[in-house]
Amino acid sequence: MQLKIMPKKKRLPAGRVALILFLCQMISALEVPLDPKLLEDLVQPPTITQQSPKDYIIDPRENIVIQCEAKGKPPPSFSWTRNGTHFDIDKDPLVTMKPGSGTLTINIMSEGKAETYEGVYQCTARNERGAAISNNIVVRPSRSPLWTKEKLEPITLRNGQSLVLPCRPPLGLPPPIIFWMDNSFQRLPQSERVSQGLNGDLYFSNVLPEDTREDYICYARFNHTQTIQQKQPISVKVISVDELNDTIAANLSDTEFYSAKPNRERPPTFLTPEGNTSNKEELRGNVLSLECIAEGLPTPVIYWIKEDGTLPTNRTFYRNFKKTLQIIQVSEADSGNYQCIAKNALGAIHHTISVTVKAAPYWILAPQNLVLSPGEDGSLICRANGNPKPRISWLSNGVPIEIAPDDPSRKIDGDTIIFSNVQERSSAVYQCNASNEYGYLLANAFVNVLAEPPRILTSANTLYQVIANRPALLDCAFFGSPLPTIEWFKGAKGSALRDDIYVLHENGTLEIPVAQKDSTGTYTCVARNKLGMAKNEVHLEIKDPTRIIKQPEYAVVQRGSTVSFECKVKHDHTLTLTITWLKDNGELPSDGRFTVDKDHLEVADVRDSDGGAYTCVANTTLDMVSASAVLSVVDVPNPPFDLELTDQLDKSVQLSWTPGDDNNSPITKFIIEYEDAMHEAGLWHHQTEVSGMQTTAQLKLSPYVNYSFRVMAVNSLGRSLPSEPSEQYLTKAAEPDTNPTAVEGLGSEPDNLVITWKPLNGFESNGPGLQYKVSWLQKDGDDEWASVVVANVSKYIVSGTPTFVPYLIKVQALNDVGFAPEPAVVMGHSGEDLPMVAPGNVRVNVVNSTLAEVHWDPVPLKSIRGHLQGYRIYYWKAQEGSLKRNRRHIEKKILTFQGNKTHGMLPGLEPFSHYALNVRVVNGKGEGPASPDRVFNTPEGVPSAPSSLKIINPTLDSLTLEWDPPSRPNGILTEYTLKYQPINSTHELGPLVDLKIPANKTRWTLKNLNFSTRYKFYFYAQTAAGSGSQITEEAVTTVDEAMASRQVDIATQGWFIGLMCAVALLILILLIVCFIRRNKGGKYPVKEKEDAHADPEIQPMKEDDGTFGEYSDAEDHKPLKKGSRTPSDRTVKKEDSDDSLVDYGEGVNGQFNEDGSFIGQYSGKKEKEPAEGNESSEAPSPVNAMNSFV
Repeated sequence: MQLKIMPKKKRLPAGRVALILFLCQMISALEVPLDPKLLEDLVQPPTITQQSPKDYIIDPRENIVIQCEAKGKPPPSFSWTRNGTHFDIDKDPLVTMKPGSGTLTINIMSEGKAETYEGVYQCTARNERGAAISNNIVVRPSRSPLWTKEKLEPITLRNGQSLVLPCRPPLGLPPPIIFWMDNSFQRLPQSERVSQGLNGDLYFSNVLPEDTREDYICYARFNHTQTIQQKQPISVKVISVDELNDTIAANLSDTEFYSAKPNRERPPTFLTPEGNTSNKEELRGNVLSLECIAEGLPTPVIYWIKEDGTLPTNRTFYRNFKKTLQIIQVSEADSGNYQCIAKNALGAIHHTISVTVKAAPYWILAPQNLVLSPGEDGSLICRANGNPKPRISWLSNGVPIEIAPDDPSRKIDGDTIIFSNVQERSSAVYQCNASNEYGYLLANAFVNVLAEPPRILTSANTLYQVIANRPALLDCAFFGSPLPTIEWFKGAKGSALRDDIYVLHENGTLEIPVAQKDSTGTYTCVARNKLGMAKNEVHLEIKDPTRIIKQPEYAVVQRGSTVSFECKVKHDHTLTLTITWLKDNGELPSDGRFTVDKDHLEVADVRDSDGGAYTCVANTTLDMVSASAVLSVVDVPNPPFDLELTDQLDKSVQLSWTPGDDNNSPITKFIIEYEDAMHEAGLWHHQTEVSGMQTTAQLKLSPYVNYSFRVMAVNSLGRSLPSEPSEQYLTKAAEPDTNPTAVEGLGSEPDNLVITWKPLNGFESNGPGLQYKVSWLQKDGDDEWASVVVANVSKYIVSGTPTFVPYLIKVQALNDVGFAPEPAVVMGHSGEDLPMVAPGNVRVNVVNSTLAEVHWDPVPLKSIRGHLQGYRIYYWKAQEGSLKRNRRHIEKKILTFQGNKTHGMLPGLEPFSHYALNVRVVNGKGEGPASPDRVFNTPEGVPSAPSSLKIINPTLDSLTLEWDPPSRPNGILTEYTLKYQPINSTHELGPLVDLKIPANKTRWTLKNLNFSTRYKFYFYAQTAAGSGSQITEEAVTTVDEAMASRQVDIATQGWFIGLMCAVALLILILLIVCFIRRNKGGKYPVKEKEDAHADPEIQPMKEDDGTFGEYSDAEDHKPLKKGSRTPSDRTVKKEDSDDSLVDYGEGVNGQFNEDGSFIGQYSGKKEKEPAEGNESSEAPSPVNAMNSFV
């Protein structure tokens, strides 16, 4: 089916209403074709395009220009009427008409007067199709007359009286603008008391002495001629009551004299308008101005209301200190009664203004140009409204239609002219005139009857580019008479497009509701009427839409930091992309802190003003997308301000403040601090904290403090700077609330008592004259309390006291107002002295070779003469028989046992040694005398490892060992034990040999060893207490050169090489078989393997067993387990065997528990053991490895 566009409208979906409204505007425009090429050869009646205003006020000093421009085909000719009669411009040399135009220029600057050409002008534009006329243009010259001369008498009046200074400017055209100034051209100040009325007069509700002046001047400014006229100055003198009485007394006789009374306050009365009611008429669309000015003392205030209604919100304005009410764009609905009310302290009056809104004619529907083809029908409609309702009259080509030539195709029906079966002679220009007493409207509308074949006005081969999935509109602007029908085709041989997929509009536009990629192509528009056909091709391309694939994200940053927004965009590569960043829908600030780089926006050194919405706008020539993100700039709050102290009492005050800006992070709390300017100036202390919702706080105060307060606001980012300090507030003095703390009584000498305390600070003193009453009493004595009042110090010394006697002590604060509450009593002691006796009955019990237990009897408390600190044991190692002779050169060790202990443990002793010790009691003063020395011996212990072990003189079958005895034998050596075992080339261990060596030997030679074999040796000493730590070493016997040569010869023989290859292959096959069996579930016997590698002393190997265990590294202090091996660089690693005091004591201050267990730390230095050295890892040669199996 072919889709044809007919003149009637089609029913379209509701969703396209907005689009259709737009297209309908295009359709109505086509009725008067505007295409320049079309207008060149299209006949058209005249149309007035430009004309001067109806009320045309001219400047008499310049040439008069009356405009009249029109268009039409053929171009129209112009003529003028003046005051209703033909104006022959050819007869007036001062009047010229602009060529190709109807605009008149009247040259009055060379000669002539403007008044000569005052009148009503009308322009007519005419061609063969009709005549159009302009409005009646009333031309009047501007006038700025001078004030009439008048003699103005000075005005004298009493203070408080009302006054009106009249202006009465001359009548000008247009009316002048009025203002009041002085001789210096300074505007006179106006207020609620003094103001200018709408008529230009200056109103004083009441005068004051400062209103006295001689230069009240009214000025009239005529804007049209740019001139200002001035009234004569008016002199005003305001005198007081005393001055007025003096003036009256000097000018009147006694019989005429009267006394002026002081001016009294009075209720308001209106200066304008007069009476209780008035009327006001205004035209629709103008500004309604209502005025009420009242006098009274004190100055009245003006209020406005509308009876039975409300004042329009968006159109109401108050001027002149509310004395003038203005309503803009007034309409008939604004008619009604308006009431102004003047009120002061003595009363109120009101005035009612009845407002009537009239209306000059205004269009409801102005007639539109009409283009018809022969035989068609049409109509011109002219509808207007006004108050009163306007009268409608018609003209044809400027002539009243009643006397115009008759046209059978038209019929007049009130405000409508109906045309039927028109012909070309029916073409004409019709004028509709709507008028009432307030004005008129004149509209030209032509009827153009044309017979034209179709013409397509859209340019050929126009390229349309549309984004996919959006509507595509292909234009086919056309013209023809009769109205052509339109068809659309796609492609060179395509059929007409169907209406179920496409939408064809009455103006010829083809709409593709949802354009897809396959919509791309060439489209042809064909226009037909009975006079012919026209066609045009256009092209459509579908582009990919622009999309933002990564939008900028909401950001919260702190002031001064840097923030970055990212906006990644994907677009059609054939289109040019432009990315623009906006802030709050405006341009980015021209600031170097803003950096735009490709798809990023960075803002450095962020400020508060940078907060807002940032929008990324991605533009191509076809589409635009945008995405926004909000930047919130946060920071610590601004400091609070306006601190105020109220409700000031002796011990409390209320502090209020105004919060500063929270900088986009809510305030969570306020911190209040105080300064004591009297006692600690410049030092601020924490007072309290309140919720961030509060702006007041009730603060508890202390007496005799000169307070200042400051407030800090806190949010999630931190605290603000402190506010400015509040005013200072000094509280009254009072007695102290508290007494000193930390009261102690300790003697510095055996015969005194030193009483100390922590003094009160200035804040706690509560008043001037702070002192302390110090009191003491010997406990369990018969004396009374002794006391003394001292100044603001922190100690007092009581002399002549017995040694270490308990005292009751108290310290009470007082000031000039009174005493603090009764203080608490504390216990103290007079000075200590050294203990007098030593501990008795000291006994020593040797526990083992490194530990002894000491017991003693406690010293009586009275003999201690002080606080018992504990007991101290001095002990040292000594030679028998030389105890006293060498004591001076012996290093003593000290262990201290705190508290009332009677025994303690001495750890870390050396075995087989002779020791001496004594015990002393300790108090706060020092040590008492030593107990008699007690001696004891420690039993033997196991020795340390031999100091060194060397292997020298290796031969084919022997090795010689040399060693040094243990550095700490810890007893009498009984013998040495040597163990050794061979190691083959695969690091496997052979049988272990055990050999005992006398204690007096330091060298031993082993014989009958295998040649070229590595051996590992384990060597240690023994005492009666047992075996000591071992030392290890490795060595290798030498190789016989002749046998080595024979072995090399055998190894080079072919048969031997073949044999070795066969053995290697056999071993490889065995390994593969073992590996397969192991993977099938065989598990390695870990426990048996560990047992196989056990210490040879625990599980010795049988010497006749020819097997070797797997070798691996092991601890040097044990014989090698099977599969173990140690390095052998001939250095020795020694093991510790002594009991260490680190496990028991703390040296001089070493301590033990009550049961004697050690809890302290040993003070003597621990002997460091020789460091473990690196041992050799020399491996035997392959030949030696083979020989090791022999």
